[in-house]
Amino acid sequence: MTDSDSGQAQRELWNRVRARIKTAVGNDVFTSWFASLELEEIVDDVVHLSAPTRFLCSWVQSNYAERILEAFRQDVAEIGRIQVTLRVNGQARPRFAPVAAEPSTNEAPAPQAAPTLAPVSTIARFPRESTAAKGDALSGSAIDPRMTFDSFVAGEANEMAFGVAKQIANAAANNAVTFNPVYIHSTVGLGKSHLLNAIAHAVQQADSSKNIVYLTADHFMYHFITAVQRQSALGFKEWLRRVDLLLIDDMQFLQGKSATEFGHTLGTLLTGAKQVVVAGDAPPRDLEMLDERVRSRLSGGLVVPISGFDLELRRAIVQRRADQSTARYGMHFPAPVIDYISRAVISHGRDLDGAVNRLVAANQLTGELITVPLAEKTLGDLIRNREARRVRIEDILRIVSRHYKVPRNELLSARRSRDVVRPRQIAMFLAKALTSRSLPEIGRRFGGRDHTTVLHSVRKVESMIKDDVELGQEIELLKRMLEE
Repeated sequence: MTDSDSGQAQRELWNRVRARIKTAVGNDVFTSWFASLELEEIVDDVVHLSAPTRFLCSWVQSNYAERILEAFRQDVAEIGRIQVTLRVNGQARPRFAPVAAEPSTNEAPAPQAAPTLAPVSTIARFPRESTAAKGDALSGSAIDPRMTFDSFVAGEANEMAFGVAKQIANAAANNAVTFNPVYIHSTVGLGKSHLLNAIAHAVQQADSSKNIVYLTADHFMYHFITAVQRQSALGFKEWLRRVDLLLIDDMQFLQGKSATEFGHTLGTLLTGAKQVVVAGDAPPRDLEMLDERVRSRLSGGLVVPISGFDLELRRAIVQRRADQSTARYGMHFPAPVIDYISRAVISHGRDLDGAVNRLVAANQLTGELITVPLAEKTLGDLIRNREARRVRIEDILRIVSRHYKVPRNELLSARRSRDVVRPRQIAMFLAKALTSRSLPEIGRRFGGRDHTTVLHSVRKVESMIKDDVELGQEIELLKRMLEE
């Protein structure tokens, strides 16, 4: 395909994505936040968008990146990340601009200068004898320049993970290994990715010669599949085995041959006294899509949980984000507003960030002072939507397995017998109904199935419920069990 053909295909894809978003959010919201976005390019699994103002960059990345990502994945399931950059004089900032420039994720930047790092969008380093060109399979996932130890807010729920992460970074910078491997787990939005990014930053700052690789599980799988297709799998394996520090995020999404390969790589890295840090949303024993040997390896290292945030930690996070917004935009967050957010938004750190961002946007768009009544009006849906218990796919697998007396590994298997197929379809239906996971993500969690299989299962169960009152009552019972 020529460059012009590729460019035309990307423009057509972007038009379809814009149409989906407009249908989902309505004309007013679309005009406010999406109309001025432009597609710059799609490289590997990253979509690069641009916006005309810094505030719009920050707001879209913080609040709508997942929605945009889901819209893209309906056409291209391999898309893994959305990156929004500032467009100046009609041109987007270069993708390989210094990382300390325009922020691009859902955490507000600290007022102090960001640490100076290599002027690229990834901290991954390659063996000196190899030259990895742009777009090569041997590249890491992007590192967020603001996710440092200094910007991490520690409290009782995460202080052990915070301390372990700092100890790992210090040891790795001094060619030592303390705990290996280290596995950090928690539900979404409690700081796992922040700590992995912070470790990478700290080691990079201490010794820029270190080969540091940060990869999401999706990115790892993409690289491995690409290497196999290009008949360069051996080079990929050797590259991974020469790293000094390997950080794998979202481990729950790793499966199939990629999971097996990670198991081999993990063994080699541990034998060679290299440091490995992994993050996932469940303890190793609950990652049933992984090989038993990989789970055993992870369990045999240091397993560090992060629990839900208490009121004191939530208040500290809101205060930090409010102080950053005050420094950046000049608005005032009264103490009663900080207290209201801390008490009302109880789910996780990202929602706390989102609450502060919403009030910043409301203040900038309307000029209304930040008060408790404004917070009540602006955050009402966020609070209502977050009051229910957050359901995980692991919870659904456990409840469905127990209710129908089908082993969880059977739900993830390729078996097609009726006693397995129906519970599996019901589990997929519940995953779509009760979680925020996209169809491709659900398919990956159910043994690497295609998103069309998940969609078929969802529609099948919806159809059965219409004709079978008893089945409908049974599924409602399962929902109540999961939400209690």
